Amino acid sequence: MDNERVILHSDMNSFYASVEMMLNPELKGKPVAVCGSTEERHGIVLAKSDLTKKAGVKTGMVNWEARQLCPGLIVVPPQYDQYLKYSKLARQIYHRYTDLVEPYGMDECWLDVTGSSICGTGMEIAEAIRQTTKAELGLTVSIGVSFNKIFAKLGSDMKKPDAITEIRQDNFKEKIWPLDAAELLYVGRSTENKLAQYGIRTIGDVAKASPETLQHMLGINGIKLWRYANGTDTSRVMHKDFVSPVKSIGHGITCTADLQTPEEVFRVMLELSQDVGHRLRVHELMACGVQVSVRANDLYGSQYQCKLPFRTQLPNEIAGAGFHLLMERYRWDKPIRAVTIRGIDLVSQKEAEQLSMFVDHQKRDRRIRLEDAVEDIRRRFGKRAISYAILMGDLKIPDDDRQLVTMPGLMYQ
Repeated sequence: MDNERVILHSDMNSFYASVEMMLNPELKGKPVAVCGSTEERHGIVLAKSDLTKKAGVKTGMVNWEARQLCPGLIVVPPQYDQYLKYSKLARQIYHRYTDLVEPYGMDECWLDVTGSSICGTGMEIAEAIRQTTKAELGLTVSIGVSFNKIFAKLGSDMKKPDAITEIRQDNFKEKIWPLDAAELLYVGRSTENKLAQYGIRTIGDVAKASPETLQHMLGINGIKLWRYANGTDTSRVMHKDFVSPVKSIGHGITCTADLQTPEEVFRVMLELSQDVGHRLRVHELMACGVQVSVRANDLYGSQYQCKLPFRTQLPNEIAGAGFHLLMERYRWDKPIRAVTIRGIDLVSQKEAEQLSMFVDHQKRDRRIRLEDAVEDIRRRFGKRAISYAILMGDLKIPDDDRQLVTMPGLMYQ
């Protein structure tokens, strides 16, 4: 690949499930699925091992359906702090070869090793990374090696697990063009259907189509796809210190039964906010606003959001603001079936904060210290080791949380 860029795309195989099996060797060789809400039938599969995948289990499938397809399935809850830890360790391995390392999710990264010839060719560097990741972390990766980011990503998807695929200038038409158009990065189901309406079904069809036709069909994205398919994408791999801003962190659920009362909705929001608050802490972010999405039992949805008078990671504050917002804006003419709550307008927790005169900061400081203790207990003894009393039974919203629900300074958008 002389005079060309050398781009790698490294994809950690079955990442969540692989980390679980590495942490607990007794799971190796068994069908494993990482699922949310493992105590409930409505939890979904977040990741699965190769054995589970071969049984027909798919990501996003509900727990009970996965168990039907794969008898003997071992279901484990997610450990996001562990996944984040091993994601960072993998990137430290990549940084040994280049400082141009751009994450694409927690388990995938692009690497530009064009200037790393002292370490070997692209294929030699890929092989070194594959072996090192297995030896040091106990995890496997699939790596694509190519002259641009799009084809490197395609290469990492072509052979799994624990494999390397090279796509060169002189063979990409043979390797890439016969693939379904849906294999091309950023071609989702809607785009795939639009292309199919014009008889464009493979990546080769996209490459051979008129750019003007694709632009008419898909706007500026049509031109991008034409460039991707023809191997002319020149987008660069960002530096390792570049941080793409996280726009929001949220969690949602479709309930097994309709939520008929405000108390029921509040409990669900508070439960969901536990995960939102934890993930904000993991990513060292603070929420300056809250967004709530609900879907009634007729499947029609509504979405509301507001700014907070302070920035927060606290689950009870996120849930309280979301509940207050819903009580103010939702008509309550139909029961609620699905709820999602998000922390939005995120900022680094290291940034200085302008304090509000309308907030009891001594009380908040005590609450923050309490949540620090709760996080430490859960880290040491498990997610379910400690919880809010309101989530343990048929209780009313306590006065303390009602005060949070009516906090001043909320700015609706």
